[in-house]
Amino acid sequence: MAFFGLFSKEKKETLNKGLEKTKQSFLSKLTRSIIGKSKVDADVLDELEEILISSDVGVETTLKIIERIEARVSRDKFLGTDELNRVLKEEIAALLSETESSSPNDFSVPNHDGNPHVIMVVGVNGVGKTTTIGKLANQFKQNNKKVVLGAADTFRAAAVDQLIIWSQRVGVPIVQQGMGADPASVAFDTLQSAKSQGADVVIIDTAGRLHNKVNLMNELSKIRRVMEKVIPGAPHEVLLVLDGSTGQNAFEQAKQFMLATEINALAITKLDGTAKGGVVIGISDQMQIPVKYIGVGEGINDLQVFLKDEFVDSLFND
Repeated sequence: MAFFGLFSKEKKETLNKGLEKTKQSFLSKLTRSIIGKSKVDADVLDELEEILISSDVGVETTLKIIERIEARVSRDKFLGTDELNRVLKEEIAALLSETESSSPNDFSVPNHDGNPHVIMVVGVNGVGKTTTIGKLANQFKQNNKKVVLGAADTFRAAAVDQLIIWSQRVGVPIVQQGMGADPASVAFDTLQSAKSQGADVVIIDTAGRLHNKVNLMNELSKIRRVMEKVIPGAPHEVLLVLDGSTGQNAFEQAKQFMLATEINALAITKLDGTAKGGVVIGISDQMQIPVKYIGVGEGINDLQVFLKDEFVDSLFND
């Protein structure tokens, strides 16, 4: 598969390594399922269905993939098992294309009439939300963008403290009012500060309390209203961070957050520690929201822009 100049050799190696557990699990099961068989038949498709579901692709998305392969078999009359890998790659890449982001797949920033690009980050505690914000800030800064962080997850002192540490580590300013402050007030001050500093990007952390969805919904709505007053159209991006290692639980979290606020981008973290990388395919398809970033390691540069062709290539190349 051809690469498109967006990925360095080093990034591709990091991606390969990050998806190694998922790939080994998937390919070993796939290889076992086609031993002694020359063509893709009903038995092979049944085995493939089980393998995809066990890789956390999800039932509905798995059935879509199987239907696409069945259509290929029907059209071509014969599909050899030696071609199954290639066909799977093509069909999954095609499926991921249906939810591709319209924004550029890099760390450039859209123009908003001279105003900063505002990203509101949501997600439950423990998914790597604050770490993702820190790594995002680092990537934008490396791309020569001026970044301001806002610590609006004021429900937990640890969240504010952690974001302060990231701001110092990356070397970007932060607006914070400590634990217990009004999140909307923090968001308001952050956007005003970012405008006055001529910032390119604002990243706002928010609380992830799913156990009380009504409060969460009200809080996120209030933050959005306040942002809109400072910068029309803000937040431009609402990024939901999900922990890939939780597999199907990540689906449930995504559904709950979609009830609480409008989500238009996903970041899926911790893929390096799990064999459940198939969840990226399922969530993207079922939620019809583009996966924008994936976490494939613990290093500060291991949050990568999601490129579907590179992802599928790393997942299926033996």
